Amino acid sequence: MTQKTKVGVVGVGYLGQIHAKIYHEMDNVELVMLADTKLDTVGQLAEKYGCEATSNYLDMLDKVDAVSIVVPTSLHYDVAQPFLEAGVATLMEKPIAATVDEARKLVDLAAQNEAPFLIGHLERYNPALRAVADKVAEPKYIEVHRLGTFVERATDVDVITDLMIHDLDLVLSLVDEEPDDVQAIGSSVITDHVDLANVRLSFPSGAVANITASRVSNKRFRRFRVFGPEGYYGINLMDQELDIVTKGKVPTGSEFPDLDVEHIKFEAEQPLQVELAHFIEVAQGQAMPMVTGLQGLRALQLAEQIQSIMLDSVATL
Repeated sequence: MTQKTKVGVVGVGYLGQIHAKIYHEMDNVELVMLADTKLDTVGQLAEKYGCEATSNYLDMLDKVDAVSIVVPTSLHYDVAQPFLEAGVATLMEKPIAATVDEARKLVDLAAQNEAPFLIGHLERYNPALRAVADKVAEPKYIEVHRLGTFVERATDVDVITDLMIHDLDLVLSLVDEEPDDVQAIGSSVITDHVDLANVRLSFPSGAVANITASRVSNKRFRRFRVFGPEGYYGINLMDQELDIVTKGKVPTGSEFPDLDVEHIKFEAEQPLQVELAHFIEVAQGQAMPMVTGLQGLRALQLAEQIQSIMLDSVATL
């Protein structure tokens, strides 16, 4: 019988509760403890899943092999530090930390203590995106729209850290180089932070990415489009669908090729389930993190650069 990985979850708000539920349902996991300062909530959840509850996450330090950290960004460094120092496999919800300096320290701690460290950039696990990552060799132009309705979560950060950082990570994973030109503009609408933004990235290879993010739209819309020498890839991230357009054969009597169009509808799967299953494989030494601490740091560095540029361009509606 395969030994179960003992797992804890720190932070059982909206997303943390989903982490707990998925772990509870996994055959190779024993959910041993939940931690949150809201004692009523964490107590009820722990009773539901038959595990321990605590208001102090340090209580689980010597009881778990792996931990999901699902707390506000401002707390990421303080909560992750003791687990990484103890060599505990750690899944950090995005972004990796509140600042680049804190992120660097976490990456160093993970390396020094040989602690598996995975950053929860969830879109990496979307099957449509994974399919494109395997096909695209030289992306030339990337167009991204991530629009969401306003919810009273993550309002302690701007839309760059809240939503756009997903796409910054995806773009960097496809282009795999640092941009040499960054242009950005944003606007505050509801919160005191930037709620909608547009960013244009230019890379040494000639690739260009145009990214729009909003958390004040009247509907949810997530599209990721990639153009390259091989063709065009249009990804519907919400519905997990992919359109592929490539050059076909040249018909007799024509100088131009036909366009071959393929539409793929992937079997519906919950990316978070895929991510947590992958994390357990990482914790067990069976896989390397799909999104490493260094990659999380890289995305945060770009986000901070964008935020710095945006300070001079933010308009308040």
